[in-house]
Amino acid sequence: MLITQTPLRVSFLGGGTDYPEFFKTESGAVLGTAIDKFLFFSITPFFSRLFDYSVRISYSRVERVSSVSEIEHGPFREILKWCGVEKDVEIDFTSELPSMSGLGSSSSFTTGLLNTIYSFQGKYVPPLEIAKQAIRIEREVLGESVGCQDQVFAAVGGFNLVEFFTEEDIVVHRVPLSRERIEDFQEHLLLFFTGITRRAENHSARQVKKIPQNKKNLLELRKLVDEGHSVLVNDGSLSAFGEILDRAWRIKRGLDTEVSNDTIDGIYAAGLEAGALGGKLLGAGGGGFVLFFVPPEKKEAVKQKLSDFIEIPFRINAPGTRVVHG
Repeated sequence: MLITQTPLRVSFLGGGTDYPEFFKTESGAVLGTAIDKFLFFSITPFFSRLFDYSVRISYSRVERVSSVSEIEHGPFREILKWCGVEKDVEIDFTSELPSMSGLGSSSSFTTGLLNTIYSFQGKYVPPLEIAKQAIRIEREVLGESVGCQDQVFAAVGGFNLVEFFTEEDIVVHRVPLSRERIEDFQEHLLLFFTGITRRAENHSARQVKKIPQNKKNLLELRKLVDEGHSVLVNDGSLSAFGEILDRAWRIKRGLDTEVSNDTIDGIYAAGLEAGALGGKLLGAGGGGFVLFFVPPEKKEAVKQKLSDFIEIPFRINAPGTRVVHG
């Protein structure tokens, strides 16, 4: 048995500029991190001649099929086809956090499954190439209106500024921080689950259609990536990073009426009232997780203010998709 783990991600700045519909004319960039919350795949060979099926996959349900084309789960089916798998495998999937919650789980699934199958086949594919293949599968094969940052963070891991010029020209810059600076930054972060899950594809498709009319705001979001990066790599106070997050969220909230809702607005306002400097809803919008940037001495006050919502402790700078057993 071979087992892989693939991280979810937290995107701080630049979300929306990672769509090819934007960065093919204006370069895009995001600042974000892989986090220590993972998806897991296990893959095992078996002798299909001894059974009445040739492939077995397990996620929230179990499918046993005699042909890959019979698989109902679209990403599973298309990734197996992409990798040339026809029979004699069992693959199980599980996740530490719920899907459809703004942490990039769909693209982590695609990226992680590609790495799992390639590793099982004894093939080494560089992480960034896996990310690019995941982008092609999601956008071209599955026809989804996804951006390109989630696949990169899932594949390469780490705390990065990622630049997008084309779907093949993607440049990853590690954020050069000391261990002490990373710990200081980590101590400012809080993550709460809104209790709302939603399909990112629905929100992404709406936002892609509005890219031309939102171009000015997207260019401002791109500029804030560089401002945030500058705050991080200099030795001054991190407070300005929270203020930049707040500015970016207010811009993003205006990109589409379905980015936020009364529940999300209430959570965000309560966090600021309790002492947070800024924050954002993660993902395309509509639900999922809300991130806050909070001075460490104010964190307990924010937790108490939002005690009706589940806080998820997490660590930044997690490794990218990798084999952990086998």
